[in-house]
Amino acid sequence: MTVEIALTHDIAACHALRRTVFIEEQQVPEADEIDDLDDLALHILATDEGRPVGSARILLLAETAKIGRVCVLQDQRGTGLGAALIRTALDVAKQQPGVTRAKLGSQEHAIPFYEKLGFAAFGPVYLDAGIRHRDMELAL
Repeated sequence: MTVEIALTHDIAACHALRRTVFIEEQQVPEADEIDDLDDLALHILATDEGRPVGSARILLLAETAKIGRVCVLQDQRGTGLGAALIRTALDVAKQQPGVTRAKLGSQEHAIPFYEKLGFAAFGPVYLDAGIRHRDMELAL
């Protein structure tokens, strides 16, 4: 596996990954998944020998980098790719002027994954596209 992770302008590849993971696998309604924030976001794409295998986006909101739409194709899960995507997103966030914290909305089952990367859960459980989530944050 020769995975490269970098900022990208290939939003179509990110959308295709998100369609596979969120819309097809997790049954998230397309109207909830595809929004008008992609044009405002920084996008990170992971490729394995040129094949898109994971992505994430970062929205910059004042001092906060909101990491979202993190997805990894099923055949790449358990390889460390998700953690590498988050570490790349955090590196990108740290390079943005004035950004002092990262925030994300984690699906409840993924909270331990993000905790291992230094995030702490806060606030109540809420439903996003019918899936239980909690907000998490990390000081940068």
